[in-house]
Amino acid sequence: MSSSLGTLFRISTWGESHGPGVGVVIDGCPPCIALTTEDIQHELDRRRPGQSKIVTPRKEDDKAEILSGVLDGQTLGTPIGIFVRNTDQRPSAYTEMAQAYRPSHADYTYDAKYGIRAVSGGGRSSARETIGRVAAGAIARKVLQHSLKGYECLAYVKTIKDIQAVVPSGSDLTSEIIESNIVRTCDAEAAERMISLIEQVRSEGNSVGGVIECVVRGVPAGLGEPVFDKLEADLAKAMMSLPATKGFEIGSGFAGTLMTGLEHNDEFYMDGQQVRTRSNRSGGIQGGISNGEEIIFRVAFKPTATVLREQKTVTNTGEDTTLSARGRHDACVLPRAVPMIEAMVHLIVADHFLRQRALAPDTAI
Repeated sequence: MSSSLGTLFRISTWGESHGPGVGVVIDGCPPCIALTTEDIQHELDRRRPGQSKIVTPRKEDDKAEILSGVLDGQTLGTPIGIFVRNTDQRPSAYTEMAQAYRPSHADYTYDAKYGIRAVSGGGRSSARETIGRVAAGAIARKVLQHSLKGYECLAYVKTIKDIQAVVPSGSDLTSEIIESNIVRTCDAEAAERMISLIEQVRSEGNSVGGVIECVVRGVPAGLGEPVFDKLEADLAKAMMSLPATKGFEIGSGFAGTLMTGLEHNDEFYMDGQQVRTRSNRSGGIQGGISNGEEIIFRVAFKPTATVLREQKTVTNTGEDTTLSARGRHDACVLPRAVPMIEAMVHLIVADHFLRQRALAPDTAI
């Protein structure tokens, strides 16, 4: 199983949804970076279940325990181990799933690949695995903020089903606006309609999906490793490795196919001593390398696979059957996926920052 990500800033996550706990090992974090448990806990609290009326009611405090790599509030440069205990496991909710495959879940494919699976909660295929990513992302963010003073990553829910948020421009888009509502969108009016829709589909035993958009500021020009580790390629891999993701686009994305080259090209100009672009249809990356503009991308999330309605399926012995799912699940994963998206950005950008610094240590980066 591939449970590791990164080249110089490298993480390995471990643990199952209903096992004793989940965690992560971070290798390659530079020494002397200020880090406390609270830095990590803040991000885990944004990701944890039970935080509002529109997410899964599973009650987990998700308290982070730093096991290694940190002393007196500073990183040592040695591997950092983080452990989060599972305290609200309910394996009884998954009894039927031991034989019957849940539609659009990973039950069948895990059996097909490994011949065995952790039935309760989906094991490693559960979004609970992302705890390790979010914890590691909090550390990667500290590394970036230590070296890149203007670094900022803002993810927000742009659409849920057919409800679309109006996105503020420039500096009007802030983390305070995004965190001001339980959907984590940037439009208060759209937030109310999104909440109503999520509550409606939850009452019907159904689910909905949507799109998260992300703006990354303060990334210098020069990050990315063509040809196979282009910055947008690694971002795409990171985002598509998250549970329930079904699409990734950067800059103009698929809409760019409707333009001509003259309409789409980002013209250059000099802003003092800095090369800038007048538009940003490239989404901050050209030729797989950051150009210093804001990195803007979107990730599509499918409706949550677990719906509390009877569905047709088959058993692991090849017999037709029906299944009514039980357990505690999100009717819409997007509000809790926002910190996951941000964490994956921190991890990819930190890795590429360290790779560029190793390649050209005398540059301004």
